[in-house]
Amino acid sequence: MSLDPSLMHIAVFFIVGIALPVVALGIGRLLRPHQPSADKSVTYESGVDPTGDSWVQFNVRYYLFALLFVIFDVETVFLYPWAVVYDSLRKEMGLFVLAEMLVFLLFLVIGLIYAWKKKVLEWK
Repeated sequence: MSLDPSLMHIAVFFIVGIALPVVALGIGRLLRPHQPSADKSVTYESGVDPTGDSWVQFNVRYYLFALLFVIFDVETVFLYPWAVVYDSLRKEMGLFVLAEMLVFLLFLVIGLIYAWKKKVLEWK
């Protein structure tokens, strides 16, 4: 029974993807010193002894800002590969490539306007 070469590539990629972290963590476990102590199990807090309760409630707005940042950051990452291949795609497909990106950016602007209207971007 013979496997398709593309399946072999996927299998090798999968095996290497699993083996590399396992081998790296195994070697690290063998080489590192293991000397547990009470001082090492204390929570590190910028060199200061931890005081008070560890339960801290953050404002929900922080999470909204973080979520908006992640969304727009990931969307911006999609712009780079498009800009790199824009000239070659424009020669093949014409201005359709530009129109697609303008629609993509329009959705981003609509999302930003929606967040602005809902006052998500205001910190009180």
